[in-house]
Amino acid sequence: MTAYDGYDAYDGHDESGEPPEPATEHGMTRRQLMRHAGWFGGAVVLTVAGGEVVSQIAGSRGSTAEAATGATGTTGAAGATDAAAAGSGTLRFVQVSDSHIGFQGPANTDVAGSFTEAVHQVNSLGFRPDFVMHSGDLTHLSTAGQFDQVKQMMSGLRTDRVFTVPGEHDSIGDAGRAYRRAFGAGTLGDGWYSFDTHGVHFIALVNTLSLEKLGHLGNSQIDFVRKDLAGLSSDTPVVVFSHIPLFAMYPKWGWSTDDALKVIALLRRFSSVTCLNGHVHQLFTKTEGNITFHSATTTAYPLPRPGRAPAPTPQVVPARQLKEALGIRSVGYRRGDRELAVKDERLA
Repeated sequence: MTAYDGYDAYDGHDESGEPPEPATEHGMTRRQLMRHAGWFGGAVVLTVAGGEVVSQIAGSRGSTAEAATGATGTTGAAGATDAAAAGSGTLRFVQVSDSHIGFQGPANTDVAGSFTEAVHQVNSLGFRPDFVMHSGDLTHLSTAGQFDQVKQMMSGLRTDRVFTVPGEHDSIGDAGRAYRRAFGAGTLGDGWYSFDTHGVHFIALVNTLSLEKLGHLGNSQIDFVRKDLAGLSSDTPVVVFSHIPLFAMYPKWGWSTDDALKVIALLRRFSSVTCLNGHVHQLFTKTEGNITFHSATTTAYPLPRPGRAPAPTPQVVPARQLKEALGIRSVGYRRGDRELAVKDERLA
């Protein structure tokens, strides 16, 4: 079964009373896709609690968007996260994405300021995250100055470690060489790597090089994943980071990875797999069997909802709405749990 944002099935009807719309490539109407996708949110905190992945927009009452794991009820999103955080051996980390340092345009005239606010929000979560992951498009034009700026800004994060994966904006003109000089120490190939902590195995992938339209991993990286996973027990929780989604969110706009199914096949034997991506500048959750996909929002500027514009170009919105669109994600995992708990927070 496939579920989107906690909703299992779509029959082509909605409560508007309007005639059914044709289904999209996701098997749901475009109106349903828009309504259930939870497009706006914040930096992201993920925590495992009670074997469920829970997603909540900060400032909301209860859970506004349960993650697609069969979670039910609207109480306990924040409470479950706090309970997991209080447990011994809890892993808590934060995802930020798409800061686009160097962007200049009316969609956000101060991307450095909004990213600074995201750093402040991470530092004000009430706990020290084990690490922070930036899931790509750190910069807008991949210049040395922009990489230096974002690196300096992230040095202000109160965390033990900062990890990154590159976005396509971090690879402009040089196939990612400037990115790797700034952030690629200890990585393999074009910047991929893996690590283990708190009983969880993490894999950071690069799918923003060799782009035609969709993301692309390539045989060398897929071989790395195959060898990396070979010695792991099937009950090891696995978390995969990439910039472009590893599922077909909206291929028309390049929001997919052409050879991702080869990696997904390698992940099928694991009981708990969470894939976290950026790129799309909006929150989205999808579950396929044992694998849950979470798309993060941005700290820079919103992009349109799929199909609502000719192309994914920066959206100019009122200042209040812009704050609601930007944010971070925190993630937690408690030893003995089977899933990650996810919490999205607005920058407002």
